[in-house]
Amino acid sequence: MADHSETHVKMPNIKFTKLFINGEFVDSISGKTFETIDPRTGEVLARVAEGGKEDVDLAVKAARNAFDHGPWPRMSGAQRGRIMMKFADLVDQNVEELAALDAVDAGKLYHWGTMVDIPDSSATLRYYAGAADKIHGATLKMSREFQAYTLREPIGVVGHITPWNFPSNMFFTKVAPALAAGCTMIVKPAEQTPLSALYYAHLAKLACIPDGVINVVTGFGPTAGAAISSHMDVDKISFTGSTEVGRKIMQAAAVSNLKVVSLELGGKSPLIILDDADVDKAADLAISAGEICVAGSRVFVQEGIYDKLVKKLAEKAKDWVVGDPFDPRARYGPQVDKRQYDKILSHIESGKSEGATLLTGGKPCGNKGYYIEPTIFTEVKDHMRIAREEIFGPVMSLMKFKTTEEAIQRANSTIYGLAAGIVTKDLDTANTVSRSIRAGIIWINCYFAFDGDCPYGGYKMSGFGRDLGMEALEKYLVTKSVATPIYNSPWL
Repeated sequence: MADHSETHVKMPNIKFTKLFINGEFVDSISGKTFETIDPRTGEVLARVAEGGKEDVDLAVKAARNAFDHGPWPRMSGAQRGRIMMKFADLVDQNVEELAALDAVDAGKLYHWGTMVDIPDSSATLRYYAGAADKIHGATLKMSREFQAYTLREPIGVVGHITPWNFPSNMFFTKVAPALAAGCTMIVKPAEQTPLSALYYAHLAKLACIPDGVINVVTGFGPTAGAAISSHMDVDKISFTGSTEVGRKIMQAAAVSNLKVVSLELGGKSPLIILDDADVDKAADLAISAGEICVAGSRVFVQEGIYDKLVKKLAEKAKDWVVGDPFDPRARYGPQVDKRQYDKILSHIESGKSEGATLLTGGKPCGNKGYYIEPTIFTEVKDHMRIAREEIFGPVMSLMKFKTTEEAIQRANSTIYGLAAGIVTKDLDTANTVSRSIRAGIIWINCYFAFDGDCPYGGYKMSGFGRDLGMEALEKYLVTKSVATPIYNSPWL
């Protein structure tokens, strides 16, 4: 654990704690608020308006009016793109404040936020701003005496429900393509991390995004989230979170208005390291597991280099610094809240009790806050809880295999299929394994290689639909076909 005595903490000015509905910050109708906690200390950071069903009704009404009668869906794509570019500029102008908000609200590393998370968020806005005027239909030559064309139209009012692990990135992963398509929306950020979403709502207003286009309702899943999912005037839900909650959202969508649903859910992603891999590089890739759904938390290592890799990981673990997100030396901050902290410690205890060997870590650290030592288990078996369940924390499971075929079979023996990694110098092996693993994104000799142009999403119980890339734009569009008759054409 890092010594924070000389850490310069740039505390953000928490300006926005109310709901954002129809272009205004308002109290919840009930007057209720809830605490958002600073994971560095476990202390209350702010009290935030707790939205419920009545607040969701108001937000949906605003979004529906903005869609049915407002200018946003009726603007040219170029006009929407210009406003989105201005929005992106405002994000860049407030990068330090936004990174600080995510640091105190989510435990995100401040220096990583200023260099990566917030710039990536504005880049996502710009990517889809550039796509807004490139949404085209097609002209169709019919086999009968008709001609037809297709229109690509915005799907309508969208409900975005975002997770706590990447508050800024996930806000724009959802919001940016929906804006480009011409949709209006309600965003419900995770109750653990509401602050940056409210700040982005403020910036959207400054960017001149029309009232009602972006609404932010903070609150809890069983109330605000459920109300969005079951609302008859919401046309689509885009959700990132747990498989358990994803199932509930699908059920709510089915019994309401059969709204379209896209889900990016849990994962238990395998990282497969072959005998010919560079051990140093493999160790660096393996060590990056953490609070992300695609984390390579199941590390399959071929038996020829298993012992070498274990030794290398033990050495590299000494350089891990767990500390305050504002400490530039920190490589890992606190867990987002007490519930997640306790869940991770429970998984660590199960690993010990089920017979895995603890190589490093395994304990809480620090006198306050939700800090846990990065933990590596060796000799992990497929049946163990730490090898089956998504942990969403700094816990790595090392597992030995003999053949490539065995690695493929074991990697696929999970309910999830979100991501996978392969470390090898053999192109044929890389191609074989990448085509054999049932997962939405495969990284070869790299990991966490995200890009705005590269779609990602899951197979199996990791969900369906894709975020990022042009495929994400398709989630917020519907196709309309228009046919007209042709008379006396010499070409039919």
